[in-house]
Amino acid sequence: MIEEDFYSTIKLKTGEEIFCKVAVSEEEDKTLLLVSNPIMISEVKHRSGETLGYKMEPWLKTTNEDLFIINLSDVITISESSDIEIIVMYQNYLRQSNKKSNKQSKLDRKMGYISNVSDAKEILEKLFKNS
Repeated sequence: MIEEDFYSTIKLKTGEEIFCKVAVSEEEDKTLLLVSNPIMISEVKHRSGETLGYKMEPWLKTTNEDLFIINLSDVITISESSDIEIIVMYQNYLRQSNKKSNKQSKLDRKMGYISNVSDAKEILEKLFKNS
């Protein structure tokens, strides 16, 4: 049975603190958290110590997955968030990262000359000798 989604900050036993959309699922004898698009938020401070803003980055940087399962036994604490400012920043971050991933294009020969090392070396040596 899966409960309704909510925004939350989760502190894991590893020390990581993530912000994400969470759904709670009861599976047999354990409770699982289904976390969607988890991010890490850190404060950006001025030299004087004043907070200038926040930096948001993906929790896991080497995957394109957006849904993860965390066992509740790996969590120190979980706090439902009703902070509209953080939620709006999170949603904007997700929109921006979706735009970036959609704009990435694949390399092809129309983008420029593609050569092998031997040909490139020969061309560069000719340019060097002629200069």
